[in-house]
Amino acid sequence: MAQTSRSSNRTDEDDGDLIQAAKQNPEAFGKIYHRYVHSVYKYFYNRTWNQNEAEDLTAQTFLAVLEGLQKYHDNGYFSAWLFSIARRKAADHFRIKAKQPFVEFNDDIPADSDFLNDIIQSERLTKIAHLFNDLPEKDKEIIRLRYVADLSFAEIGRTLHRNEGTIKKTLYRIVNRMKSKLEEENE
Repeated sequence: MAQTSRSSNRTDEDDGDLIQAAKQNPEAFGKIYHRYVHSVYKYFYNRTWNQNEAEDLTAQTFLAVLEGLQKYHDNGYFSAWLFSIARRKAADHFRIKAKQPFVEFNDDIPADSDFLNDIIQSERLTKIAHLFNDLPEKDKEIIRLRYVADLSFAEIGRTLHRNEGTIKKTLYRIVNRMKSKLEEENE
Protein backbone atom coordinates (compact mmCIF):
# COMPACT_ATOMS: atom_id res chain seq x y z
CA MET A 1 0.00 0.00 0.00
CA ALA A 2 1.45 3.39 -0.97
CA GLN A 3 1.80 6.22 1.52
CA THR A 4 0.54 9.57 0.30
CA SER A 5 1.89 12.93 1.43
CA ARG A 6 -0.59 15.47 2.72
CA SER A 7 0.59 18.19 0.35
CA SER A 8 1.06 16.41 -2.93
CA ASN A 9 0.09 13.38 -4.94
CA ARG A 10 3.49 11.72 -4.61
CA THR A 11 3.51 8.13 -3.46
CA ASP A 12 6.36 6.00 -2.24
CA GLU A 13 5.79 3.69 -5.23
CA ASP A 14 6.55 6.63 -7.52
CA ASP A 15 9.71 7.25 -5.49
CA GLY A 16 10.80 3.67 -6.16
CA ASP A 17 10.63 4.22 -9.90
CA LEU A 18 12.56 7.49 -9.62
CA ILE A 19 15.18 5.91 -7.38
CA GLN A 20 15.76 3.04 -9.80
CA ALA A 21 16.10 5.49 -12.68
CA ALA A 22 18.54 7.68 -10.70
CA LYS A 23 20.64 4.65 -9.74
CA GLN A 24 21.02 3.81 -13.42
CA ASN A 25 21.42 7.39 -14.65
CA PRO A 26 22.52 10.17 -12.26
CA GLU A 27 20.81 12.77 -14.47
CA ALA A 28 17.47 11.28 -13.41
CA PHE A 29 18.25 12.37 -9.83
CA GLY A 30 16.86 15.80 -10.76
CA LYS A 31 13.30 14.46 -10.49
CA ILE A 32 13.92 13.28 -6.93
CA TYR A 33 15.54 16.61 -6.13
CA HIS A 34 12.59 18.60 -7.50
CA ARG A 35 10.09 16.43 -5.64
CA TYR A 36 11.70 17.00 -2.23
CA VAL A 37 13.79 20.18 -2.36
CA HIS A 38 11.03 22.49 -1.14
CA SER A 39 10.21 20.33 1.89
CA VAL A 40 13.87 19.90 2.81
CA TYR A 41 14.54 23.62 2.43
CA LYS A 42 11.51 24.54 4.59
CA TYR A 43 12.70 22.07 7.22
CA PHE A 44 16.16 23.66 7.34
CA TYR A 45 14.83 27.20 7.22
CA ASN A 46 12.66 26.43 10.24
CA ARG A 47 15.71 25.05 12.04
CA THR A 48 18.09 27.93 11.21
CA TRP A 49 15.87 30.95 10.35
CA ASN A 50 18.60 31.86 7.89
CA GLN A 51 18.16 31.58 4.11
CA ASN A 52 21.85 31.03 3.32
CA GLU A 53 22.26 28.34 5.98
CA ALA A 54 19.04 26.62 4.87
CA GLU A 55 20.19 26.62 1.25
CA ASP A 56 23.63 25.30 2.19
CA LEU A 57 22.20 22.52 4.36
CA THR A 58 19.72 21.61 1.63
CA ALA A 59 22.56 21.32 -0.89
CA GLN A 60 24.64 19.23 1.55
CA THR A 61 21.68 16.92 2.13
CA PHE A 62 21.01 16.30 -1.55
CA LEU A 63 24.70 15.76 -2.20
CA ALA A 64 24.75 13.12 0.55
CA VAL A 65 21.58 11.54 -0.89
CA LEU A 66 23.12 11.42 -4.36
CA GLU A 67 26.32 9.91 -2.99
CA GLY A 68 24.44 7.32 -0.92
CA LEU A 69 21.73 6.47 -3.43
CA GLN A 70 23.47 3.35 -4.76
CA LYS A 71 23.49 1.90 -1.22
CA TYR A 72 19.85 2.77 -0.55
CA HIS A 73 17.54 -0.25 -0.55
CA ASP A 74 14.04 0.85 -1.47
CA ASN A 75 11.70 -0.12 1.33
CA GLY A 76 8.91 2.28 0.44
CA TYR A 77 10.08 5.01 2.81
CA PHE A 78 12.48 7.11 0.79
CA SER A 79 11.32 10.32 2.49
CA ALA A 80 12.20 8.86 5.90
CA TRP A 81 15.70 8.03 4.65
CA LEU A 82 16.05 11.50 3.10
CA PHE A 83 14.96 13.29 6.28
CA SER A 84 17.21 11.08 8.41
CA ILE A 85 20.10 12.47 6.37
CA ALA A 86 18.69 16.01 6.72
CA ARG A 87 18.44 15.60 10.50
CA ARG A 88 22.08 14.48 10.69
CA LYS A 89 23.14 17.47 8.60
CA ALA A 90 21.22 19.78 10.96
CA ALA A 91 22.82 18.14 14.02
CA ASP A 92 26.28 18.56 12.51
CA HIS A 93 25.50 22.19 11.68
CA PHE A 94 24.38 23.04 15.21
CA ARG A 95 27.23 21.11 16.76
CA ILE A 96 29.58 23.38 14.82
CA LYS A 97 27.63 26.55 15.62
CA ALA A 98 27.10 25.47 19.25
CA LYS A 99 24.02 27.66 19.67
CA GLN A 100 20.26 27.39 19.20
CA PRO A 101 18.60 30.07 17.06
CA PHE A 102 15.71 32.18 18.30
CA VAL A 103 12.56 32.56 16.22
CA GLU A 104 11.95 36.11 15.04
CA PHE A 105 8.99 37.44 13.09
CA ASN A 106 8.86 40.44 10.82
CA ASP A 107 7.10 43.26 12.67
CA ASP A 108 6.48 45.43 9.59
CA ILE A 109 2.80 46.25 9.25
CA PRO A 110 1.55 47.25 5.80
CA ALA A 111 -0.14 50.66 5.51
CA ASP A 112 -3.39 49.17 4.19
CA SER A 113 -3.77 46.65 7.01
CA ASP A 114 -6.27 46.48 9.85
CA PHE A 115 -3.84 47.77 12.46
CA LEU A 116 -5.50 46.30 15.57
CA ASN A 117 -5.97 42.85 14.05
CA ASP A 118 -2.41 42.91 12.75
CA ILE A 119 -1.07 43.73 16.21
CA ILE A 120 -3.13 40.96 17.79
CA GLN A 121 -1.95 38.50 15.13
CA SER A 122 1.66 39.60 15.56
CA GLU A 123 1.47 39.20 19.34
CA ARG A 124 -0.13 35.77 18.96
CA LEU A 125 2.61 34.63 16.55
CA THR A 126 5.26 35.92 18.95
CA LYS A 127 3.68 33.97 21.84
CA ILE A 128 3.49 30.83 19.70
CA ALA A 129 7.15 31.30 18.72
CA HIS A 130 8.14 31.57 22.39
CA LEU A 131 6.12 28.46 23.25
CA PHE A 132 7.78 26.62 20.36
CA ASN A 133 11.26 27.74 21.46
CA ASP A 134 10.58 26.53 25.01
CA LEU A 135 9.75 23.00 23.81
CA PRO A 136 12.30 20.22 24.15
CA GLU A 137 14.20 19.63 20.90
CA LYS A 138 12.53 16.23 20.35
CA ASP A 139 9.09 17.90 20.40
CA LYS A 140 10.24 20.67 18.07
CA GLU A 141 11.51 18.03 15.66
CA ILE A 142 8.13 16.30 15.47
CA ILE A 143 6.41 19.64 14.78
CA ARG A 144 8.98 20.51 12.09
CA LEU A 145 8.67 17.17 10.35
CA ARG A 146 4.86 17.31 10.37
CA TYR A 147 4.06 20.96 9.70
CA VAL A 148 7.19 22.29 8.02
CA ALA A 149 8.49 19.30 6.06
CA ASP A 150 4.87 18.11 5.63
CA LEU A 151 5.64 14.45 6.26
CA SER A 152 2.92 11.92 7.06
CA PHE A 153 2.83 10.28 10.49
CA ALA A 154 4.20 7.07 8.93
CA GLU A 155 7.11 8.97 7.37
CA ILE A 156 7.87 10.71 10.67
CA GLY A 157 7.74 7.40 12.49
CA ARG A 158 10.22 5.88 10.07
CA THR A 159 12.47 8.95 10.26
CA LEU A 160 12.54 8.95 14.07
CA HIS A 161 12.44 5.14 14.41
CA ARG A 162 9.19 5.32 16.37
CA ASN A 163 5.70 3.88 15.99
CA GLU A 164 3.28 5.89 13.82
CA GLY A 165 0.62 5.82 16.57
CA THR A 166 3.13 7.10 19.13
CA ILE A 167 3.99 10.00 16.82
CA LYS A 168 0.30 10.91 16.45
CA LYS A 169 -0.28 10.83 20.22
CA THR A 170 2.89 12.78 20.93
CA LEU A 171 2.02 15.50 18.41
CA TYR A 172 -1.53 15.73 19.74
CA ARG A 173 -0.20 16.18 23.30
CA ILE A 174 2.38 18.78 22.24
CA VAL A 175 -0.23 20.84 20.38
CA ASN A 176 -2.68 20.60 23.28
CA ARG A 177 -0.01 21.69 25.79
CA MET A 178 0.84 24.66 23.57
CA LYS A 179 -2.85 25.59 23.20
CA SER A 180 -3.36 25.39 26.97
CA LYS A 181 -0.34 27.58 27.68
CA LEU A 182 -1.48 30.08 25.04
CA GLU A 183 -4.95 30.21 26.60
CA GLU A 184 -3.43 30.65 30.08
CA GLU A 185 -1.36 33.58 28.85
CA ASN A 186 -4.43 35.19 27.27
CA GLU A 187 -6.53 35.06 30.46
